[in-house]
Amino acid sequence: MEEVHQPSAQVHGQFQDALCDMVHSISLHSRIFQHVNLSLHLQQLVLLQYLNILWCLVLKNVYSKSQSYFLQVISTFLLMGFIFIPVGLVTLRASYSVVEIVDRYDIECVPEEYRSNKVAYVKDDSVSKNCSRFLKVPKSMRAPIFIYYQLDNYYQNHRRYVKSRTDRQLLHGLGYNDTSSCRPLESSDDLPIVPCGLIAWSLFNDTYKFSRGPSELKVNRKDIAWKSDRNHKFGKHVYPFNFQNGTLTGGAKLDPTIPLSDQEDLIVWMRTAALPTFRKLYGRIEEDLEADDVIVVNLKNNYNTYSFGGKKKIVLSTSSWLGGKNDFLGIANLFVGSFSILISIIFLVLHLKSPRPYGDTAYASWNKKSISS
Repeated sequence: MEEVHQPSAQVHGQFQDALCDMVHSISLHSRIFQHVNLSLHLQQLVLLQYLNILWCLVLKNVYSKSQSYFLQVISTFLLMGFIFIPVGLVTLRASYSVVEIVDRYDIECVPEEYRSNKVAYVKDDSVSKNCSRFLKVPKSMRAPIFIYYQLDNYYQNHRRYVKSRTDRQLLHGLGYNDTSSCRPLESSDDLPIVPCGLIAWSLFNDTYKFSRGPSELKVNRKDIAWKSDRNHKFGKHVYPFNFQNGTLTGGAKLDPTIPLSDQEDLIVWMRTAALPTFRKLYGRIEEDLEADDVIVVNLKNNYNTYSFGGKKKIVLSTSSWLGGKNDFLGIANLFVGSFSILISIIFLVLHLKSPRPYGDTAYASWNKKSISS
């Protein structure tokens, strides 16, 4: 009867693997669910995988009675801590080196008499939409300086919105006639619309001009879209047709003499965002800005975000080898590294306080004694 209660090394190994498979399965299903709903940053998924690995090691350690394996787990946690903490510090330093200016203008650029009815203001074509904003440069910004527009509370990932397009029409133009997925904006006055669909119809149409003192800052608006999109997703011989000619006008209009492959504003906009707060590249300033410079932004506040409580911001940002300003990756690495070292210290204290027997044979003997007592 005692032998029935003595677990073997094979049973323990299978139990450990089953636990880790269960944790991995939960993590995988969570990532798939979050991917489908487009509600989580890729970096958060990476952190989730880090924690999955740590938790798997903890489970294996808890259910292992082998002292050699116990020491291996402690060493692994220490090694992970010594790797992730320096990586976190390096990535945080890279993020802090990025200089960023963010200015919200959708409220301040509405005249006082329209503050109580902003929708009426943005829909009234007789009212001037010109507005000036003054941005002070906090630190020296080295070229290229990227210009983004940021929209908040704008759900480009809504299922009906995302599906309202025809990729084949973007590539082949009027030669492709099946535009049923673009409803209700597949045609106007019994003529097809190119490009059709809600995404193209709602194209962002605020414009910006920049100056420093008496001189205008030139904005390079070339190469702001992905090269793969320009070359393979938008036709070089496809031109806008019957676009924004209906009774219901959405956002920006397109030049009918320029092919879609060269309409980079449209290409950037058509790559829909996964989250309700997103930034899209508007252009680049290719000259340095010095600390305390005052940048005047002359903009046209055309785009209607007031109907759904959205926000509009303009962003000027430099970049580092890691990209734009983003502290999450560094903080995540520091968290994982610190957590790993903390767990290794806790396990080491437990090991010194109550050393475990060596090997499965010793464990079987120890377990037999504990059962008999």
